[in-house]
Amino acid sequence: MRNAIYFVAFLAIGLVTMKCTTIKKGNADDSEQIKANSKGLHGYIGYSSIKRPAGFGAGIGFYTAVWPLVEQPLAGFQIGLPGNWITPDNPDNKDIPCCPEGTIARTWAPRGPTWSSVFQTQEGGLGYWRGNRYHYGSPKFSMNGVADCYNSEIASAGWPFFYRAEALPDDQMGIAQLSNRLVVPPDGITFEGDLEGRFLGYTHMMLPLTEAKAIPTPTGDQSWTLFLNSENFKGPVAFYIPEMWSRLSKDYKAIEGMGLDAREGTMGGGGAMEINTVPSFEMIDKNGDLFIKIPQLQFPVNEQGQSILVQDVTYYSKDALFNYLLDWKKSGKSYSGKFDETYAWKPDLTPKPLSLDQGAGLNNGGKKLTGLDNVLETVITESNAFGLQWQKNAISKEGLLPQYYKQVGDQRVAVNAKDVPEKLKKMEFAKAGTESHYVNWRDGNEIVEGDFVIDKSLPYSSPSTGAWASPGPASQAFTALLKDGSTVTYKWYRFIDQPAFQQFGWSDKEKDMLQKFVEQIHKNWTIDQEYMAPPSTGKLVGIDPVLIVSPPAGMEIGYVPIVVRQEKIMLSSN
Repeated sequence: MRNAIYFVAFLAIGLVTMKCTTIKKGNADDSEQIKANSKGLHGYIGYSSIKRPAGFGAGIGFYTAVWPLVEQPLAGFQIGLPGNWITPDNPDNKDIPCCPEGTIARTWAPRGPTWSSVFQTQEGGLGYWRGNRYHYGSPKFSMNGVADCYNSEIASAGWPFFYRAEALPDDQMGIAQLSNRLVVPPDGITFEGDLEGRFLGYTHMMLPLTEAKAIPTPTGDQSWTLFLNSENFKGPVAFYIPEMWSRLSKDYKAIEGMGLDAREGTMGGGGAMEINTVPSFEMIDKNGDLFIKIPQLQFPVNEQGQSILVQDVTYYSKDALFNYLLDWKKSGKSYSGKFDETYAWKPDLTPKPLSLDQGAGLNNGGKKLTGLDNVLETVITESNAFGLQWQKNAISKEGLLPQYYKQVGDQRVAVNAKDVPEKLKKMEFAKAGTESHYVNWRDGNEIVEGDFVIDKSLPYSSPSTGAWASPGPASQAFTALLKDGSTVTYKWYRFIDQPAFQQFGWSDKEKDMLQKFVEQIHKNWTIDQEYMAPPSTGKLVGIDPVLIVSPPAGMEIGYVPIVVRQEKIMLSSN
């Protein structure tokens, strides 16, 4: 498992271990056989910052670069671009296990005695994930929330984080769609246009959308809400329903009041790209030297020879937005939704040295990569942005991570392509879409039942019964063809009737209060006004325009689009 100081997207998600496969080459003898390996690159490219001041745990936001990390999507490839990892802040807990027996994370002994770092998390961001079914070259964006010590993960309004084709069971949902203008596909949000040097802003911010409850399970009033800032969409997207965080305490009273429904968030000490699963080819030449080839990873480069990856990291107190909404609910006087920067804290960032290896599991073994210092280094710019500084060198071109390595002692040293056997250079990695199945890391786990070997040809599908059907949608089905070639089918639900809410047994009064407040948000918060402060440098990326929709007539206020299916099928031209 990873070091807890990182805001790393997608903890322990989708890690698949594959045995080396020997690929025999034409007339080559045994010494020139080439082996395919799933552990071609692993590690972190990140930064650190000091602990946030007290009271600034009500939100975190930043701008992260969006770019095609590889020229075309590859099979067996998972890398998260810089993301977030927010956990509940319980500084006084020194000995209470946050994870009860019978949860997956409780088996991770090094995380004891409190297991606080793997208790609950808000993860997510941009990345390439092995669980994706539909690939188009560029990264996608997905939320991800872990409420129960990694027994499950929730990524959208009704859907898990890629590890099953079916929607989540009614009692495992926990994210509510808030926006009435943005469709959120289970396979991730897609983007369009020139991505080089463009940024996506996102913030997870507490909002007081619901009231605190003492029964049946004590639950706080904090609805952690995702805000996006892009070229064509700005504003709140969806939120984690507070009961999602408190339900683990229903049968484990020791952690009442310790979840993200009631506690401030702590964001560790920095952020990073997590390089999780990358394929490679390994070859021993006739001289007995071992050479390794990995996919070509590419980064955007500015005029200063820098790749700006993260900028404008900002932490917020409740006075930045939460308390404005409390006043709105009490007085009826609306608030614009703009984050009050008076109550923001911007930490100074410090670059962390590159930490990359080959042949490792997640933070477990492997051969350290060396020879990279003369190619690139992590830096913090004068504007307090984190990125990479590229050097003129004899190994690779500016903006390209070295693709070839040679075993020297117990390390792997970056080398120029001209020094690599021709047979190895000619090897090509399998393209995404050639994998017939995805094996989620939970497969074979004795704690959580389920078939986590997923046929990638299966569509994301929702049931026609239960929370999806009662009270049910208010519209017919609509479809949209995404940039990744998939089709999403969605229906409009009255906000409070969407599937995720039907498990809680709320009173009519509670439902009506939330419905009416959301209607006020829909009236007053448009997708073209400012919420997050603009990025200090660069331009904003555009979200796939077909995902930005307008409500049907009569449903302009108080209704939201909920995806009921996503599949690889072209729309009819008729």
